[in-house]
Amino acid sequence: MVAFNKWRTQKVDKINMKYSALIVAFILITLLPGNFTFGAEKKRKPNVVFFLVDDLGQRDVGCYGSQFHETPAIDQLAKEGILFDNAYSTCHVCSPSRASILTGKYPARINLTEWLGGRPERDYELLHHGEKLTALPDEEVTLAETLKRHGYATANYGKAHLRVDPKAYGFDEEITGWVRSYHYPFGGAYNEKLPAKKGDYYTDKLTDAALDFIERNKDKPFFVHLEHFAVHDPIQGRPDLVDKYRKKLAAMPELEGPDFILESNPDGPPLTKEELKALAENDKLQAHQDARVWWVKQKQDNVEFAGMLEATDESLARIRAKLKELGLEKNTIVIFTADNGGMSASNQYRGINHPRNSLDSRFASSNLPLRGAKGWNYEGGIRVPLVVHWPGKIKPNTTSDALVTGTDYYPTLLEMMGLPTLPEQHVDGVSFLPALRGKTHDRGAIYWHFPHYSNHGYQSPGGAIRLGKYKLLEYYENGSVQLFDLEKDLGEQNDLSESQPDITAKLLKMLHDWHREVDAKMPYPKTATSKPAKGSRVTNAKPQNAPRAGTNLAVDVAIFAPGWKVRDWGGPKMKPGLRGQWAGRQNVLLTHPLSKTVPCVLSRKIDVPKGKKTTLKLEVTNNPKGNWKLVVLINGMQALSKDIEETKWRQFEVDLAKYAGKSVAIELQNRATGWSHEAAYWSQIELVYSDSNVK
Repeated sequence: MVAFNKWRTQKVDKINMKYSALIVAFILITLLPGNFTFGAEKKRKPNVVFFLVDDLGQRDVGCYGSQFHETPAIDQLAKEGILFDNAYSTCHVCSPSRASILTGKYPARINLTEWLGGRPERDYELLHHGEKLTALPDEEVTLAETLKRHGYATANYGKAHLRVDPKAYGFDEEITGWVRSYHYPFGGAYNEKLPAKKGDYYTDKLTDAALDFIERNKDKPFFVHLEHFAVHDPIQGRPDLVDKYRKKLAAMPELEGPDFILESNPDGPPLTKEELKALAENDKLQAHQDARVWWVKQKQDNVEFAGMLEATDESLARIRAKLKELGLEKNTIVIFTADNGGMSASNQYRGINHPRNSLDSRFASSNLPLRGAKGWNYEGGIRVPLVVHWPGKIKPNTTSDALVTGTDYYPTLLEMMGLPTLPEQHVDGVSFLPALRGKTHDRGAIYWHFPHYSNHGYQSPGGAIRLGKYKLLEYYENGSVQLFDLEKDLGEQNDLSESQPDITAKLLKMLHDWHREVDAKMPYPKTATSKPAKGSRVTNAKPQNAPRAGTNLAVDVAIFAPGWKVRDWGGPKMKPGLRGQWAGRQNVLLTHPLSKTVPCVLSRKIDVPKGKKTTLKLEVTNNPKGNWKLVVLINGMQALSKDIEETKWRQFEVDLAKYAGKSVAIELQNRATGWSHEAAYWSQIELVYSDSNVK
């Protein structure tokens, strides 16, 4: 019996030891990378795939209403995640918006306000572009750098477009550059860095690189910044998909409405229907440049573009399939968005009197019902699709109307990952985590600043602000403003700036205060001695290309009335400056106010002599299409105020006798009244003394 008990005790001890060893082994195994028990998954940081598409309009995607483009993978992501109706890029072109995503700062704050390389200045432009940087500053602590410090593997694939080497911004690996063709060879660095052969399609091969990175880093947290070059031009779809859409288009009934419309520059006198019709018939670069009009596509019927987009949609499907295959899907955040709005207005001026295949290579898609396109601050240029997939953390198949912009991803992702935020870095970002959790989210105002002329329209440099349902746009040539109620007028057709003056004034003040806060660099008038700003791209003008009228107004004023100076002038369509003749007078000067509220001012200081009669004599008229107000100030006090409403020459005199023996400052103001052809025509600005005439 004693022997039996001893044997039983030894047996139990061995069994206990065996089970103890198994428990220890189980614990060790579950702690190894790549094993996903419940306890291990909780401890591992979530992966991030930031799926960024170039030039994708919000309305190009199926879940945002497209009836022509097929995007099943994006639509499925929306069903499993949350779709945002009011998501914006921080700029209507690429580099600035990409910089905001990585820095959490507005383009104006870091002074990276234009696509890198930039648009050269042109002779017809009345303003020099604002000063700008030509690369993202090294001192910025990017999202990639922050995640790398927290143990993430980081990779950047596609159109980085911030500097030559993304590794300077915290990426372990990169395959980036500019695409010359979507069909192999792709051009640039891709020919060496992206394994491919004849017949391969760029979007597919870029996806291969991203899949390879995910496979190699499946055992650690990773951040994949997949910046597809698609759907940027050259507009070249994958052949099998182009053939699919060509058949689909042929089977569809013809779409109603015009294929294209002309959009004019809102920073100037409006064009009549007759003028627009004449310009549509005279589809020539010079005519459209002079009138500042641009063609905008109105239909989604481009089979090449549709083929590009569906290939990009397939890329998302492949990424998600790989995550599922590796058991990573439930621990990966996927963000799908675009860098700016769709290219419904061509890159560089393109007329429409061309064959269909030529037009399809120049105009990508339509942004309707949104107005405008890439390159403009209308909704078509800045409103983008945004879908966030965060398994187990958000309610699937939901839609949010919360405002979100590109600066907000940085703090939001850090909070989603449970990592400390960096408020001094992502200073302009506001986490939209409450919106992801289905709560009310009010991030306050969103701002835009683009002190340049764009490749995609003749519109003036300008900025914008959205606060709640209202959006105000300001243009920097003439100071024009527009105000829209986006809840009632998503297409931005009903300008409320005059009928809602209080809201206009409030938003304009907020925009100007923000300019000062971020030290926004502004464009400035060209003169005979001015030079382009730092960072500008300038091409040498041909000798025969004389500056257009108005570009040297200060010089013209000095010639017309020596001693007088000009400030705050605008009206590029009116071509301010000297005229050989006008309305029966020779050597006439044309001026134009800067804006509805800022007059053009001619000024001079004089010493009024004693013992002589001194008179200021003026002769002025207006343009047949518009009126203006003449105001004369002497030492800041109003000496004359006259509405110039008839197209006939009128003479005015201001007696300066009471200022004899004193120094006076004279201002001649060309004020706007109705903001339509507010030009002032001057045939005489003369100081007449009792015994001599001195201009």
